Amino acid sequence: MSTQTAETTHCGSAFVQDFMCQLENCSPGQAEFHQAVREVVTSLEVVLEARPEYRKERVLERMVEPERVIQFRVTWMDDEGEIHVNRGYRVQFNSAIGPYKGGLRFHRSVDLSVLKFLGFEQIFKNSLTGLPIGGGKGGSDFSPAGRSDAEVMRFCQAFMTELQRHIGADTDVPAGDIGVGGREIGYLYGQNRRLTNSFTGTLTGRDPAWGGSLLRPEATGYGCVYFAAEMLATQGRTLEGMDCLVSGSGNVAQYTTEKVIELGGRVLTLSDSGGWIHDPDGIDTEKLAFVMDLKNVRRGRISEYAEKYPNAIYHPATTGADGNPLWQVPADAAFPSATQNEITGVDARHLVENKVGLVAEGANMPTTADGQAVFMEHGVLYGPAKAANAGGVAVSAFEMAQAGQRMKWTREEVDERLRRVMAGIHDSCVEAARVYGHEGNYIHGSNIAGFTKVADAMIQQGLI
Repeated sequence: MSTQTAETTHCGSAFVQDFMCQLENCSPGQAEFHQAVREVVTSLEVVLEARPEYRKERVLERMVEPERVIQFRVTWMDDEGEIHVNRGYRVQFNSAIGPYKGGLRFHRSVDLSVLKFLGFEQIFKNSLTGLPIGGGKGGSDFSPAGRSDAEVMRFCQAFMTELQRHIGADTDVPAGDIGVGGREIGYLYGQNRRLTNSFTGTLTGRDPAWGGSLLRPEATGYGCVYFAAEMLATQGRTLEGMDCLVSGSGNVAQYTTEKVIELGGRVLTLSDSGGWIHDPDGIDTEKLAFVMDLKNVRRGRISEYAEKYPNAIYHPATTGADGNPLWQVPADAAFPSATQNEITGVDARHLVENKVGLVAEGANMPTTADGQAVFMEHGVLYGPAKAANAGGVAVSAFEMAQAGQRMKWTREEVDERLRRVMAGIHDSCVEAARVYGHEGNYIHGSNIAGFTKVADAMIQQGLI
């Protein structure tokens, strides 16, 4: 088991409580954002004591305030001629170490709190990669689900007509996220190219045929599994023979599953908003190919998996006091890859009771503070999202580099660079945790390592 301590990430000293009280008063009603900040601030108290210049320069107070928040109206017409109005956002959080970098999310749940949480996390995630990219996030409360290609194109064109004023290859480089895949990136890029009369690396996640990087769809899932492998290696273990739970069925879940299979593990579960499947025989490469076609081409529901493979059991989505039944399946490791706060304290206890000893987060902040506390208490090897899912943004930065050089790296080159970045992130987390007295705790290690690099850059650049 891990040497992580039982320190909770949500209780907090008088300093943490005072800081959070001020933040909540300044940004009321932004629960997701407050949750993300509280986790980081709890890790940083020891750093602020050791480095008084950070307090003197009020670095933390500056870092929790976005450099710029852009909100705009998006008006578009559906196939029946009806006019719709959505909100568009871009939160440009911190550019101390490079241009803003972070995805666009198109989903009905998108609001300012969600995007501020994602953008704040992106600061640290991007810093951990060791690459020169700052943190940002954006999106809209528009959902592409159930919309025709023509409707999605019209929405993307309307969205980009405003967003293009605020982005650029050396300013802000958006990418995809939930609801924004290759189709949406294509429409967004085409409109930006038309309006700016330029072909630049202003968006990442493009098709490799016109400037995208190989391995970009795979990167977050692959990177998460690479990080998990690094954690296991500290104990002389591997994923070989491990039963794994994966939530979600989009890119992150698909390629997490693919890499787990490659490294000798066995994935038992996948899910979508309608429910989840449990395949006690394991999801092999043939079954995964079916899921990829189902989700990426036919845009179907995960329930069809159980129709195709009768030994698998489909469970409709349920919510209740006993948590999500997916996390009650006995296994060795868990890879939450769907959305934020999908593992509660109740779910975490079920995982621990069923002997899950490793959790690596492919989604953004998928574990609540109570869930994190359970993992810490029971010595679970726990890779938080800002470290474990940084592979996606790392390969996005590789795409920026390739675009700037008008070059294209091979799949093998990208994969090796990704593996090295994830190993570097792991080592940075371990070292930062050790230096500040939290040995073995990847939550504190990732927060501290990500923060100090950005904080030093902010001080060196003066009061801006």
